Amino acid sequence: MSDAYLITGSSPLHGEVAVSGATKNSALKLLAGALLAPGTTTINRIANIADMRWFGEVLERLGVRVDWEPGVVGVTVPEELGYEAPYELVSRMRASTAVLGPLLARMGRAKVALPGGDFLGPRPIDHHLRGLELMGADIKVAHGFVEASCSKLKGARLSHIDYPSHGATETLMMAATLAEGRTIIENASREPEICDLAEMLTKMGAKIEGAGTSTIEVEGVDALQPTTYDVMPDRLEAATFLFAAATTGGEVTVRDMRPDHLDLVLETLVEAGQDIDVGETSVRIRSDGRAHHVDISTLPYPGFPTDLQPMAMVMLTLADGTSIITENVYDARFFHVDELARMGANVRVERHYCVVRGVRELTGAEVRASDVSAGAALVIAGLAARGRTQVSDIIHIDRRYEHFEQKLTSLGATIERIDARVPA
Repeated sequence: MSDAYLITGSSPLHGEVAVSGATKNSALKLLAGALLAPGTTTINRIANIADMRWFGEVLERLGVRVDWEPGVVGVTVPEELGYEAPYELVSRMRASTAVLGPLLARMGRAKVALPGGDFLGPRPIDHHLRGLELMGADIKVAHGFVEASCSKLKGARLSHIDYPSHGATETLMMAATLAEGRTIIENASREPEICDLAEMLTKMGAKIEGAGTSTIEVEGVDALQPTTYDVMPDRLEAATFLFAAATTGGEVTVRDMRPDHLDLVLETLVEAGQDIDVGETSVRIRSDGRAHHVDISTLPYPGFPTDLQPMAMVMLTLADGTSIITENVYDARFFHVDELARMGANVRVERHYCVVRGVRELTGAEVRASDVSAGAALVIAGLAARGRTQVSDIIHIDRRYEHFEQKLTSLGATIERIDARVPA
């Protein structure tokens, strides 16, 4: 927790940067899906991030052997799994609840601590639990744990989801792969990471239709087989570098990505006056470092991602006018506003939206990352600011970004990781 970034700003970015695999938002769920099949499943293109290491500990507590190599994780799943994911591990990250569906489907029993992770406002798992109940599970919540049991999950029409929850869709889709009969998930999340999980499960022998649409149908099978799979590129990391270039100026090519996963983000950057060239697996952005004002509303995919709202806000703090950002996903996604104000930003919060009045420059300051996306946004602010910026609590940034400072340095940024306990 003592690590920080020390940044000297006001330098445009230039060069090429490669995107890692979507480890935080996809690969963790792929590893949870591996629990559905005894044997060794191998996931390639894995980033070495904090969340992956923590999730590995969760799997090991369940009796899984986890083998680590650069860019590769192999998980060997036994015939008999443990069923309890303890609080001291689950409290670190919400993704740990992803084991609930696979454990219930495989073993008929699961005991999982209620989740922790970033504080972004209430994010209950009611939809997960209600869906499992509709599939025949007995659910009890007591003393900070979810305890679930069943003799055999049954296919069901799950029409109770009033919001396209990413986590609920993953949990119920995994559980349904081994259920008896057909399960229909209505108002399902359409995010690319859902398609990634469905593709891997299908490769394991699952029968899934409709992934990427609002209705997913799963025909249960008797058993799945282990597989080898390459995780999709991290669309959020790719967009982070695009916003960094848009905010600081210069010319950057982001490669090894899926531009079609960022259609609305790219449209927003163009509307903000950025020069964008889209290739098959890359995007080149050219910027003079000052955006036009634009209004942004976060929505579930294919809307503008809430995880990119803080980065977009930093770009707009230096834009040539007034922008409105409306946050429709999380109740508490504006903690970074006070930190940006320390750097000279003019942002006013009004309930679930922000009024961002562009200023001519930001100035360096000591700021603190409150979550993954806020931390990355503050780094971008530091890169654009005059003088030096120190971003503390960068353990949050480490939860998604692999070699973040090295990649930025390769683009010409002046950034180093320091021990915040030692005076700079």
